[in-house]
Amino acid sequence: MTREELQAYVTETYGDRLSPADTGRYDPLFLVQPEHLVEVCRALRDDSRLRFDYLCNIAGVDTGERFEVVYSLASIINHLRLDLKVVLPYDRAEIDSVIEVWPGANWFEREVWELFGINIRNHPNLTRFLLPDDWDQGHPLRKDWDAPDFIRLPEELQ
Repeated sequence: MTREELQAYVTETYGDRLSPADTGRYDPLFLVQPEHLVEVCRALRDDSRLRFDYLCNIAGVDTGERFEVVYSLASIINHLRLDLKVVLPYDRAEIDSVIEVWPGANWFEREVWELFGINIRNHPNLTRFLLPDDWDQGHPLRKDWDAPDFIRLPEELQ
């Protein structure tokens, strides 16, 4: 299936829950409403023509006005790739977990939560793994994050 055929098939089959975006440089990119995310992911995984069985990555993006969460999917057997983008408001940003679809989403979702502050609903273990457990200095990948002044190099590195 070519990129154009993939885009046409996904648009025709799932067009009521997602829409193509013209910004996908290499792989087709589709916008998904947050409330349809898990349903669309499950459908793309279970579709016999597609079989998107591998979650390559989940990336958070802070545009300064809103958050975007991008899911990069692959079908190993069919040699297909596509990306899904969910746009979230800057205030009270939250999205449902896709762990039930791809268990490997665990670490990616925790990273998005920890570094951007986007709440991941229904995540079974939303705990820190990159920052100290007692971290209270905000979310380091947000554009409005101001690094604390107290961070100092160890004496041997000064």
